[in-house]
Amino acid sequence: MPTDLMRASAPPAQLRSSARNFNIVAIVLTAALVALQLVGLALLERSHAHAMQTSAPHEAAVCAEEPAADVSQIPTD
Repeated sequence: MPTDLMRASAPPAQLRSSARNFNIVAIVLTAALVALQLVGLALLERSHAHAMQTSAPHEAAVCAEEPAADVSQIPTD
């Protein structure tokens, strides 16, 4: 009779182990996705900074020129 109780209690231990493994896999996948998002954000920031750095001299050259005509200001209330 004690062996029947041991056999009956064995499958829940395996289910707990399986659930624990599933939780570990879910945590690892979540961490990997967060890491990928951070890498993507860093690359986006880098490309944006590079684009702003290369466009800055062009804008400075355009702003340095004097306008051909005076621009009238719109009065505000």
